[in-house]
Amino acid sequence: MNAYDEYMKGIVVPMRQELAKEGFKELLTAEEVNNFMAEASGTSLVVINSICGCAAGLARPGVIEALKGTAAKPDHLVTVFAGQDKEATEQMRSFFDEVPPSSPSIAVIKDGELAYFIPREQIEDHSVEHISSHLTQVLEQVAAQ
Repeated sequence: MNAYDEYMKGIVVPMRQELAKEGFKELLTAEEVNNFMAEASGTSLVVINSICGCAAGLARPGVIEALKGTAAKPDHLVTVFAGQDKEATEQMRSFFDEVPPSSPSIAVIKDGELAYFIPREQIEDHSVEHISSHLTQVLEQVAAQ
């Protein structure tokens, strides 16, 4: 491992742990993504994590707050990390290729199909409370379907 990789690992590990400690499973390879998508039934919440400030200050806290504040809990919580686990991220995005790549972003998948997508544009420049409320409404709508 070179100095850059070691430096990035030191920065990225806490960003990964923030979602992992809330019950998110990290999908690190394209194969893990494929296996997950082949077996996932019900509702899945997918966070495309990122190293950027809006992921740290808005997306991750908004997702965590939404999960704590809704009775409509997804059946599965997974995450891929854009810019770090490139093949896994690319493979996950291939399951909802009708939307442009965006990170951070949040996808709600129901029975293997994209039910709702929150792109970066609906995360950056919004408050944690707005993101949480938006995602809570989405989860409740998808659960009611």
